[in-house]
Amino acid sequence: MSSTIDYSIEGSRATLTLMREAAHNRLRESDLARLEALIERIDGDGDIRVAILTGSGSRIFCAGFEIGDIEKTDWRDNQFGRTVARLEAARPAVICALNGSVYGGACELALACDFRIGVTGMEMRMPPAELGLVYFAPGLKRIVARLGLAAAKRLLLTCERMDGETLLEIGFLDRLVAPDALAAESEALAARIAALSPLAVQGMKAILNDIAAGELDGAAALEMALESFRSDDAREGIRAFKEKRAPRFSGR
Repeated sequence: MSSTIDYSIEGSRATLTLMREAAHNRLRESDLARLEALIERIDGDGDIRVAILTGSGSRIFCAGFEIGDIEKTDWRDNQFGRTVARLEAARPAVICALNGSVYGGACELALACDFRIGVTGMEMRMPPAELGLVYFAPGLKRIVARLGLAAAKRLLLTCERMDGETLLEIGFLDRLVAPDALAAESEALAARIAALSPLAVQGMKAILNDIAAGELDGAAALEMALESFRSDDAREGIRAFKEKRAPRFSGR
């Protein structure tokens, strides 16, 4: 059986592609476990500075959890929640290249990434209220933290369909491009991030996520900042600025 998530590396960029196009890239527990394992693999490879998560096909990024598996899944042992949390905590910056529409839990999967680039013609909808389900609190917290309470209520309490322009307006999307420009736009953003100091990008990502979750350890954040001032990356960045050249960061 072929893998339902493709994994590739090009230079300092890793790409994860959902490969169940015939099933609208819906996620089963086995897919989520593989995604979690791939994130662990990325975190263990210090050469990877940025990752892209995308889907196969040209219509739907992901239609959420496999609906036929909902009733037979042990939700107290929540693989979906673990995978989303692991994605959010990934060491490098993660770009979600939304090749099409987003439904259900895939909305939260995308929000766990650091950046989201969408395509014109896409839409997003979260239907738990239509299914008689209360979405789990960690996911609700993530949605409110990223989009605000008003947008969260529009999505979850009315099951409103939001088009790309609306998603850009509420802050779900960072950019909205034509479908044929998605790959180039995502790769350009990835290249820009990869050229920066990984020490700085990864450190600030972790601190920003802690601030958003209301879990900031001020002492640890201060020490991380102070260590950065003593780093090889800081010395290289300052030297490159003075010499008017592009810096060559090592992540140390």
